[in-house]
This record gives sequence, structure tokens and C-alpha cells, in this order.
Amino acid sequence: MFKHLLILCAIVAAVHCKSVIVGQTWEQAGVRKVYETTVSANSIPFFKREKFVNFEFPDQMSKIKGIAIKDLDNGLAEPSITMGGLGFNFANLKLKSERGSGFNFLIEIYG
Repeated sequence: MFKHLLILCAIVAAVHCKSVIVGQTWEQAGVRKVYETTVSANSIPFFKREKFVNFEFPDQMSKIKGIAIKDLDNGLAEPSITMGGLGFNFANLKLKSERGSGFNFLIEIYG
């Protein structure tokens, strides 16, 4: 019974948060964090806030192995990867808030 309750709590927590985590997002076996930033926007009544984050390796041979966009406020903002990402040498990210609220994200890219 306890195991079922624990699984249910994990599912509810995963559904409630709006973070995006793809690929390998820990440092191991040649994978290392190459980029980290915090992006935030204040709320403006009746408006949705949008910010774009672009990352590109300086050389064409390096590839992205993991991307973590973590919602620090546990709000209803929507992060997404619009272009590039895993296997590419660039990533274009879009962060969009809910109408009338802001957001606060931690972005980590591993290569």
C-alpha cells in the first residue's frame, strides 16, 4: 500500500511542475555542464511574458547531450525547445508565462 501511495505522489508532483528535462543532465562519462543561466520575468497584468534563450557551441563538432529547464517558482509558465536540442550544436528555447504572471527558470545545457 505504501508503495502505491509513493508512486501516486510522484506522479502528482511530475504533472504539477512545468520543467523540461531531456537527455543526460548529470556530469558523468565525458558529459559536462557547458552553460547555466537563470532567466526570469516579472508579471504584467493581462499580458503573457515571453523570452527566448539561444545557445550555440563555437565549433560544429560539439553536440548537446542534455537540456534541463527547471521551473524555480513551480508556476504555470511553459518552457519549450523550439529548434535544435539533443544531437545538435545549438538550441533555441522559448519561455512563456501564463497571462498576468511572471516566471523564473534555471537553464542548464550539457555537452
